[in-house]
Amino acid sequence: MITPRLATLLLLSTALSMPALAQAQEATPSATAETVAPQDDTGTAADAAPQEQAPEISVPGGEIIVTGQRERNVQRAAAQVVSVLGTAEIARTGEGNIAGALGRVTGLSVVGNGYVYVRGLGDRYSLALLNGSPLPSPEPLKRVVPLDLFPSSIIASSLVQKSYSVNYPGEFGGGVVNLTTKAVPQDAFIQVGGGISADTETTNQLGYTYYGSSTDWTGFDNGQRDYTSALKSFLASGDRISGGTVDANALAQGIVNTRNGLIQKIPNMPPNWTASLSGGKSFDLGGATLGLIATAGYSNKWTSRDAINQISTSPDVGDLFSDYRRVTTDNRVVVNGMLGVGLEFGKNRIRWTNLYIRDTLKHTRLGLGRNVNSNAEADHQVQDTAWYERQLIDTQVVAELKPLDGLSVDLRGAYANSQREAPYELSFDYVRSNSSADPYGDYFVNRLNNGNGGDATVSFSDLNENLWSGGVDVGYKVIPTVKVTAGYAYGDTRRTSSRRDFQFQAPSDFPSGVGMFRPDYLLSDAVIKAYNIKLVETNEGVPAFLATLRNHAGYAKIEAELLSGLQLDAGVRYETAKLRVSPIQVFNTPGSNAAPTNLDNDYWLPAATLTWEVRDNMQVRLNASKTIARPQFRELVYQFYFDPDTNRTYRGNPNLKDSTLTNAEARFEWYFARDQRFSLSGFYKQIKNPIESFVAGEDFTTSFANAPKADLYGAEVELQKYFDLADWGGMFASRRFTSIVNYTYTKSKLRVKEGDTTSYYLAASSNALEYFRDGASLTGQSEHIANVQFGLEDTDKLSQQTLLLSYASKRVTSRGLVNTGQPDIYEDPGLRIDFVARQGFDLFGKELELKFEARNLTGRKHIEYQQVAGNRIDVNTYDVGRTFSLSASLKF
Repeated sequence: MITPRLATLLLLSTALSMPALAQAQEATPSATAETVAPQDDTGTAADAAPQEQAPEISVPGGEIIVTGQRERNVQRAAAQVVSVLGTAEIARTGEGNIAGALGRVTGLSVVGNGYVYVRGLGDRYSLALLNGSPLPSPEPLKRVVPLDLFPSSIIASSLVQKSYSVNYPGEFGGGVVNLTTKAVPQDAFIQVGGGISADTETTNQLGYTYYGSSTDWTGFDNGQRDYTSALKSFLASGDRISGGTVDANALAQGIVNTRNGLIQKIPNMPPNWTASLSGGKSFDLGGATLGLIATAGYSNKWTSRDAINQISTSPDVGDLFSDYRRVTTDNRVVVNGMLGVGLEFGKNRIRWTNLYIRDTLKHTRLGLGRNVNSNAEADHQVQDTAWYERQLIDTQVVAELKPLDGLSVDLRGAYANSQREAPYELSFDYVRSNSSADPYGDYFVNRLNNGNGGDATVSFSDLNENLWSGGVDVGYKVIPTVKVTAGYAYGDTRRTSSRRDFQFQAPSDFPSGVGMFRPDYLLSDAVIKAYNIKLVETNEGVPAFLATLRNHAGYAKIEAELLSGLQLDAGVRYETAKLRVSPIQVFNTPGSNAAPTNLDNDYWLPAATLTWEVRDNMQVRLNASKTIARPQFRELVYQFYFDPDTNRTYRGNPNLKDSTLTNAEARFEWYFARDQRFSLSGFYKQIKNPIESFVAGEDFTTSFANAPKADLYGAEVELQKYFDLADWGGMFASRRFTSIVNYTYTKSKLRVKEGDTTSYYLAASSNALEYFRDGASLTGQSEHIANVQFGLEDTDKLSQQTLLLSYASKRVTSRGLVNTGQPDIYEDPGLRIDFVARQGFDLFGKELELKFEARNLTGRKHIEYQQVAGNRIDVNTYDVGRTFSLSASLKF
């Protein structure tokens, strides 16, 4: 278990604070951006309209120069295609975490729990960095960290780069998301904040929970979920239950009790709430400035879902395999803290950032339905309880130095640890036979006989990942119009993960009357002893594995003005990586283990961007590059894993290999006024050996394999325009109308033909057409993504009212059974409408901000389905509530 003491000490050491709910601290111009006094596009003095301050950005070797006649617009000045959210843009969206704010960026969509998809490509094709350094993931199925872990209050800017440049890691598909944390505050401040929200599907409605422990509301268990002494001794012994030397009856005792096995009703679910505290101060050291900024925050959120989960095996999905309705209540508690120390002297900056995030989910679920394949008349009542702990600790030092004119040196070093623990994942299946021949046919009974007449299982999983990374980038301006940059980067990732699955089994003479007991009585110590109930391990094959990824990279690039208004950014990156995934020997007597994975590859990855300044305020970009995408650790392990959020079981494929991408893009940009722009772009990607998911077997397990090829192409358009309302007079004298619109069209196709092969571990066939359909779209890719922001804002004081619309068309989440001709499983996000209002006040000489949010005003459902003609089944469909929240922050 992750101890609360360690986390408490870390939070105390990070001192005060968290969200400046709005603009608690304006970002200072970054050491990675040279800035000049605000000018318009013709070089004249800026008018009175508000200038959005240059965002603070820290990227590896990626100094963004904002000089000359260009205004402080990073998107225009950057050599690549980028989108930047500074503090102002993040605050305007009102989103509480950075994943939600990024969902408003052109071509980006957020899927599941905070995974950002760039241009329709899945999270495997996205790269997340913090201050230019990589981050580990606390999720078993992912190597990419879910971005909803990061509260928007601790982020100074989020840069999304969609065209590849060689200063970034080569594992770059759709794009890279680089988060920059706040560093040196301009003025001393202390800010406190809090908020409350209600969800129409959850708040004041019926929900479910279980006791767990008295400290669950803090996000930390008080020890009630520690392993029993018998279980702890067994796991340390290396013995197998199947070996006959383990007392399986004694081992079963003490696991289920009233705290974890008894579900309770909550007639009126409580509201959600947040609290925050932040502070910062700068110190003049004489020739240098030392800055301290610290944040701390807490949020407690309840969510209920009433889902329909259906499965079919028939090609036309006309016959159901199973049909369930499941009600899930999740209590999510997030605790976070950050301590940033910055030192500025001259043009140099040193940044030390310490980040702690703990995300805990208390999961309770009740389901009622039928398994049509086994007994169409029997009803099943399934109860699940679980506790998921995710924790991220990150410390990193970044030095951005300019020792000489024209010379820049960036140094980075970071250590990050990610953990996920899920003790006592319990599931109980009670069966009502509805048979007149069964004396208990009218009652739900759990006979503990391996699913035929009831079932009870428990699982324990643990993940720990350490990531060490470092790098150096050296740039030198040979002449004013030519700069050369070279760099080296190193990364060492080591993940250990284990999952132990057990089942409670009763003898054949187990009384049905006892089987009617509720779970905590059914598996009480007295019943286990009296009826000789035993614990059986259902997965003794590969319960644990070790995964490592060690890579070295070097690059060189040149930035040159070839002619007046014609700039070239070109370079090449050499990257070598060794990826190993192998079973860990858990038992004293080794059994048959899945094959290990050993990928040892090196690549030359070129990239070039040509920017032509057509006019003073217009430019055209052309980009071409080659990049890669590696399989994720969990996708390589031939071991079952159940994801309760998607209600799916996954199993990896040790035979996966790297994907390679060839990328091209053309983009037109028009900066027709300060902070206003229009852009239009087209892009194309050819992917060799893309990794795609598919469903196989009677158990409908989702697994992964390399499809032969895929093509992806599309277009993006973006418009940001302000309209001055001063002529209206009165209350509009200092106001302007804001309009931000973006739309992305993406089309992808798998290329599979006769004779193409793929490799799936222990499969009888390697025929790619038995796994993938020619012409099918890539998993997770929406053909249409649109975002619209309309609003009013005051140019003299904080007053914003913003209407936000987002739309994503349907996308494939998983393949149907290809060998039976089943359709793919689609998710349909549809249209979502939000409203955010922010208003500043002067309260006794202090700055007070009030924020009102109304989310999902249309009440859009989560819809996941399969459909053929008039036949349709809902794989995972449920109502999503409208959310209303009110928050306040006071700055001293």
